[in-house]
Parts: sequence; structure tokens; C-alpha cells
Amino acid sequence: MIDIKLVRNDPDLVKENMRKKFQEDKLHLVDEVIELDAQLRAAIAEAGDLRNSRNTISKKIGGLMAQGKKEEAEQTKAEVAAIGPRLAELEEQEQSLSGQVRELMMGIPNIIDPSVPIGRGDSENVEVARYGEATQPEFEIPYHIDIIEDLAGIDLEGARKISGHGFYFLMGDVARLHSAVLAYARDFMINKGFTYCVPPFMIRGHVVSGVMSFAEMQGMMYKIEDEDLYLIGTSEHSMIGKFIDTIIKPDTLPQALTSYSPCFRKEVGAHGIEERGVYRVHQFEKQEMVVVCQPEDSPSWFDKLVKYTVECFRSLDIPVRSLECCSGDLADLKVKSIDVEAWSPRQQKYFEVGSCSNLGDAQARRLGIRIKGEKGNYFAHTLNNTVVATPRMLIAMLENNLNPNGSVRIPEALRPYMGGAEVIEPSRMNK
Repeated sequence: MIDIKLVRNDPDLVKENMRKKFQEDKLHLVDEVIELDAQLRAAIAEAGDLRNSRNTISKKIGGLMAQGKKEEAEQTKAEVAAIGPRLAELEEQEQSLSGQVRELMMGIPNIIDPSVPIGRGDSENVEVARYGEATQPEFEIPYHIDIIEDLAGIDLEGARKISGHGFYFLMGDVARLHSAVLAYARDFMINKGFTYCVPPFMIRGHVVSGVMSFAEMQGMMYKIEDEDLYLIGTSEHSMIGKFIDTIIKPDTLPQALTSYSPCFRKEVGAHGIEERGVYRVHQFEKQEMVVVCQPEDSPSWFDKLVKYTVECFRSLDIPVRSLECCSGDLADLKVKSIDVEAWSPRQQKYFEVGSCSNLGDAQARRLGIRIKGEKGNYFAHTLNNTVVATPRMLIAMLENNLNPNGSVRIPEALRPYMGGAEVIEPSRMNK
């Protein structure tokens, strides 16, 4: 949510930003906000005047009574009483108008960074850089499920029986590799100076609406029946919510946190859930990074967060590239975003494994996250980025480290987390 002062003072800039995001259907929101905001401020001003008048008149009553002017005092009391109904009406208007303005404001997208490329959708995202050599082995790389099944590492049928499509059992060495990746990513970020955290996996509705747009929430979040609780789609939701309605001391910033959680997503939309695969699933696990910082520091933190994800993947021998998200591919709360994609030698293309976002003060404004200032409190900036998300990281690792005989080389950085093992052998070689 942007500052309403910007809508009042520069509506053309706000509308132009909508056009850059190809959201012409939202242009009317700006005019509606301006009109309702004017009504709200008029109601507030009139209510303030009436309260001042009531206070001034009320002070006369005691003096009149002391002077024995009882009749005049009663008339003055009647004047005070007459103010009540109109004041109550205005207070009701304030509450109603304030809610309407907030609802409309939450539909107005954040102002994108000037560096963001203009484009309608993800097909117009711009490649920034590549890291590591994207190679194609001389032998054919099987589909990722075939690789995992050959390692006796997954049970899809068993998961379907108890949960349906989009779920899976990981088994044996593959399950251990999955846990090793998460443990390595945790320690990787701790070594970068981040504080490790395991957050709540369910959050209340007002936190959900603070960290993301209503449309995103509808397409992602699972709601707990008859409870004001939602399963988190990423630990960012809990981690940013941790700071709700707080005033942060400047000397405690930046807050750099890395969090582990399971993640739950509906995955509603065109992509859907694979019949046989674990690229897009309803439940997965992730190591996340979240930063709350001074507004002027968020651009440099954004660059660092992208760098950390790239460095983590390269330390596991996985080639990656970074893509700048174009204006039409940015969620409404984001100022700027870069996706990190891993190389798939099977598909001969890159696929998304993480996304780094600078949200400016949008989340902080929704959630009331302020920094204590000498001349008044002001809103913090928030950022988030994926360190690793499984099983996508597993897919990238298995494909890029597969040997011709079906065994999988364990990257050196992970071996301490795998009991020193250097390779995972296919099940047929263990018989």
C-alpha cells in the first residue's frame, strides 16, 4: 500500500505507474480514493470543530452554576447535548470512509523502481547474468521422477492414497539429501550473519492481508475451517508479521533473518499440479531470507540477497541465471524483483528456483511496522528472498549431478550433512 499523500499530491504519477503495469482497469481507483479521502478529511475536520465547540461550551457550565445562573447553565447543557447526534454521525462516517479508502488503497499497486523493465508478463522478463556453465551431458537425462524412483527415493502412489495429487513421500537417501540441503542452506545463511528462526506455520487473516494482495491470497492460501488462521505459503508471511504494530529502534536495524518452514499452496491457475512430478506441489519446505531495514538501505540489501542465493546454488555445483522481472510480472506490493533460475540439462533450459523481492514500505505500511525517528516515526522497508526451496532444488541437483549409471554425485559442500557419502547409488546397484 502506497502513501495516500502521493495519491493526493501526484495522482498522474500513480496512474502512470498503473499503465506501466498494464493495469488500466484500476485507474478509476485513484479518482475514487481522492473523492472519498476528501469526504473523510471533511468529516474529520467538522468532527474536530464540534469537539472543540463542545469543550468550550462545557467549560462555561461550571461557571454559570457557580454564579447561580441555573437557567442559563441548563441552556448551555442543551447546546452541548445538541452536538452529540451530529458528532456521532460524523464519527460513523469517519469509520466507514476510512475503511473504504483503505480497501481501495490496497488495490493500488506499489510504485515500481525506475530500473524495472516494462513488459506485460514473464515472457518479457530480462536476463541479467548467468553463473556457471550450463552443460548437456552425452547421455540422456531422465525425467526427475524417474531419477528419484531409480534411487528408491519417492512414493507418489502412497501419498495420493492419503492426500491426493500434489503430495509425495520422500524416502531413504533422497529424503536424507532433501534434509541435508535445508540444513546446509540454514548454516550457509547463518554464516552470512543472519539469525535463524523457525516461525509459526499458521497466521491470522489480518497478517495475510498485510503481507500480500487479496488476489494472491485467494490463489495461494489454505484457510483453516472455522478459524481465523491460514497455512503459510512461505515463512516470509510469519517473519514479516512478527513485526506487526511495532516501533523499531534504529540501532537494532537491519533485522536479517533466515527461516525454515513447510509451505502450503493451492497452486490454483494455469500451471496446476503435475500428475507425475514434484515441481509444482501443494506442500514443500523452504529456507527463506527476510530483511527489515532503513529505507535507504533496501537497494543494497536487495543486491546482497540475490547474490547469496546465487552463491548458495553455485556452491552446490548448479548453474543458475538471474532474471529481472518486468513491470507486468511484478506483484502489486513489489518495487523490484529478480528471479533465480537453475539449469535443467534434461529440458535444456532454466527453471525458477527462487525469487528476491524489495517491497519498499508497502508491507510495513499495511502492518504498521515503523522505525523510531528523531522527527517522527517512519515506515521500514522489507525484503525477502528464497535461499532454497525443495523439491525444486532437488530436481536441479539430481539432474546436474547425475552419472551415466544412474547414481548421483553428492556435491562436496553437502557431504558432511550426508555422513560423508560421496554418491547415492540407484536401487538396482544395492541389490
